[in-house]
Amino acid sequence: MSIALEADRLTKTYGAVRALDDFSIAIPAGGVFGVLGPNGAGKSTLFRIALGLVRPTTGSARLFGAAPGDITALRKVGAMIETPRYPAYLTGRDTLKMLALESGAKNADVDGWLERVGIAHAADRSTSGYSVGMKQRLGLAAAFFTKPELVILDEPTSGMDPAGIQEIRALIVDLAKREGVTVILASHQLDEVRRVCERVAILSKGKVVAEGGVAELTAGEARLRITAASPIAQVLAVLGAKGVADGADSALADIRREDAPALIRALVEAGVEITEARWRDADLEGVYLRTLETAQPSNEGAL
Repeated sequence: MSIALEADRLTKTYGAVRALDDFSIAIPAGGVFGVLGPNGAGKSTLFRIALGLVRPTTGSARLFGAAPGDITALRKVGAMIETPRYPAYLTGRDTLKMLALESGAKNADVDGWLERVGIAHAADRSTSGYSVGMKQRLGLAAAFFTKPELVILDEPTSGMDPAGIQEIRALIVDLAKREGVTVILASHQLDEVRRVCERVAILSKGKVVAEGGVAELTAGEARLRITAASPIAQVLAVLGAKGVADGADSALADIRREDAPALIRALVEAGVEITEARWRDADLEGVYLRTLETAQPSNEGAL
């Protein structure tokens, strides 16, 4: 299996702040990989190190097996890290032409990409007059238009309206599937990651606290929803620490599937009148929140 981005025991400190804390990950080539975490989890720092923009305090990172800053590896990569900035005197079209010249992409389809990201109407306007969402769209065009093998996107839909968010998500999925581009997408928006990514790593305070396929991460998190005609307090008394109320007449039981029959028997023996017992599959939000709650604290924070 080819590895697009690899980090081995990365640590990065800024004064007293530890942005990455003994951080290791191997992101395979192919598909869309999500890096999920709250603001300050260390997502942007990971990308800056991998691209050779900052140096780690300890540890190492590699792009396609090459050290950060390796020009051959960087020519395979397009990236948009946080909110992009452009020379105010350049138009959108001239910005892409300049980037094409710098990257050696002689046949880059500048106008086609401006159309594809929805800002062809503003191609000849100065980027100083672009809205935040328009700058994000231009950044996406800049990341993709040189036909890279890997695209790194840091909060790519920030500042966009709902319609624009849907357009960009569809574009990312299309490129990954149709053109074989590997996309690493960092976001704190759970819905975005759920809709776009096949695999995900959850970061907290500079560490990876969970990693796997979206289906894999949620598979073991289903809970049994018990609805009863009896008082809900009676149900919770049997469930103990494994139960939580879910409305006036229902409770959620955090148990393994194989333990469900024994629990049902215990409820019946306790005099609970059960009207329904049904498994409720977990969603990524539930997994994310529970993972962050149980993650061990680390130093002072991350960037």
